Amino acid sequence: MKTLTLLRHAKSGWDDPVSRDFDRPLNPKGRRAATLMGRHLRSLGVDFDHVVASPAVRVEETLDGFESGYGRTLAPSWDRRVYLASSATLLDVVHDLPATVERVLLVGHNPGLEDLLLMLVPEEADGLRGLVEQKYPTATVAEMDLGVDAWDEVRAGTATLNRFVRPRDLDPTLGPDER
Repeated sequence: MKTLTLLRHAKSGWDDPVSRDFDRPLNPKGRRAATLMGRHLRSLGVDFDHVVASPAVRVEETLDGFESGYGRTLAPSWDRRVYLASSATLLDVVHDLPATVERVLLVGHNPGLEDLLLMLVPEEADGLRGLVEQKYPTATVAEMDLGVDAWDEVRAGTATLNRFVRPRDLDPTLGPDER
């Protein structure tokens, strides 16, 4: 059975004077969160056969921090389609994944990642999906069992959300800033 893990890039620096959104780097809080999430998935024994990621600077830096905590190099496949993609485009990316891989990490941006998850996971009375509906924060990881044997069989409403972990769940100082 295919498993898809989504990782939203970590918190980026809006006050960094870059000319393009694509070039925005992480801020210090984002770097800490990325490393923490990698360390957490390593502690759970989560493994990936394949990684697909947006080539945006904040995603590259998220993966650098994630790898540091995870303890191994992930060698992502950089896919420009993932940059600020809609859920429909991300589903196309999923459908195009190599048939031989079972566990994929997809690293990108919102609202596309959140919308993809909400498309794939059916509504439920309670549970993790409700947390996603509230907000899919930066550096958050969501893991879904897709209930299929081939990536091109993935359809709306057929996934099971197994894990939804926000940085603040592991370290309260990585939660929302006080206003």
